[in-house]
Amino acid sequence: MWTAGFWKATAERALRTFAQSLLAVLIAGATTLLDVDWKAALATAGMATLLAVLTAIGAANVGAHGPGITETPTLPKRRTAP
Repeated sequence: MWTAGFWKATAERALRTFAQSLLAVLIAGATTLLDVDWKAALATAGMATLLAVLTAIGAANVGAHGPGITETPTLPKRRTAP
């Protein structure tokens, strides 16, 4: 949990969760962008994002070393000198 790779993967997951939940609220709740209750939509997406981050922290000591139970964040491969 104390690695840069963990937090990078967690940030990516949080951003995806925010975008997906905001889109779901927008699609389900209104017919046009002017009809959207933006405060409620952003609050819902923010809560989903917070839960995604808390889930990653809670799962940090279970299974692999990634933010999820069954995943490990991939690190860039080091280039070797010829």
